[in-house]
Amino acid sequence: MESVQELIPFAREMVAQKPNGKMVKLYVLGSVLAFFGVMIGLVETVCSPFCASRWLREDEEAVVLAAKLQESRRREALLEKSKQQEALGGRSLSHRQHAS
Repeated sequence: MESVQELIPFAREMVAQKPNGKMVKLYVLGSVLAFFGVMIGLVETVCSPFCASRWLREDEEAVVLAAKLQESRRREALLEKSKQQEALGGRSLSHRQHAS
C-alpha cells in the first residue's frame, strides 16, 4: 500500500475473503503496533524541542567544566615549572658562589 486511500478497498477485500481467526489476530496485532509506533513518533516530535534544549544546557555545562579543568591544569603546570626554575636558579647561584 502506498497511500491511505488504498486502505479501505484492501480492508473490504480482506473481509470479503473471510479470513480465519489467526489472520485477523495477526492483522489486529500489526495495526495496534503500528498505532503505537505512530503515537510514540508524535510524542517524540512534540517533546523534542524541550529535550534538545535540556541536552544543549548539559553540553554547555560540560564544555565550561572542561575549560575550567584545563585552565586549572595549565596553572598547576606553570606553578610546577616556576618551582623547578627557582630550584635550578638557586642551585646555579650556589655553584657560582663555590666557583668564585
